[in-house]
Amino acid sequence: MTAKKAVILLSGGLDSATVLAMARADGYECYALGFDYGQRHEAELLAAKRVASDLGAVEHKVVKLDLRSIGGSALTDDTIEVPEEETSGIPVTYVPARNTVFLSIALGWAEVLGAQDIFVGVNAVDYSGYPDCRPEYVEAYETMANLATRAGVEGHKLSVRAPLMQMSKADIVIEGTRLGVDYSLTVSCYQARPDGAACGRCDSCRLRAAGFADAGLADPTVYAR
Repeated sequence: MTAKKAVILLSGGLDSATVLAMARADGYECYALGFDYGQRHEAELLAAKRVASDLGAVEHKVVKLDLRSIGGSALTDDTIEVPEEETSGIPVTYVPARNTVFLSIALGWAEVLGAQDIFVGVNAVDYSGYPDCRPEYVEAYETMANLATRAGVEGHKLSVRAPLMQMSKADIVIEGTRLGVDYSLTVSCYQARPDGAACGRCDSCRLRAAGFADAGLADPTVYAR
């Protein structure tokens, strides 16, 4: 019997690494997909490569995009500083339409592979407040995906799976640890150094550190001095 295939959006961070491990545990052949989109640092791309190899992805594809050309985010515009204190509303680290762009390319690759499942590590509990990380967004995207593709029209239902959606960061860390994720390979920091060392001050660093603390597990993150 041929194993079922899935495309996994893999950024190199804690959440997406956990999702890759979960999909693998569910018996999927995992095709990892990342993006060199002009983000502030490339350390996460190297992290994704390490994670994909460590967790046995069948293939790890990196698609090059130029979201820096439109800017609008602290992650794609060096003139916008990454906040190091908690802010209200949607933060400036939000990249306009990023998940929609990423999921669309994942959707295309899924059709080519004959995969009916796309996994994404979005979360609506311990998260930064991005609009494209909410359950209603994922549900709407899945509806669109089945209307817009040959696979969907021909009755091969496509599913966008977000298994972390209602999990706390601590729950995510605990589950990933159970599944054998080596979190020392991952990079979550919005302004990581080239060697992957984290700032320890940005929103992503704060959420990650709190997750390990709440889980009662050692945080393997290397912080810049």
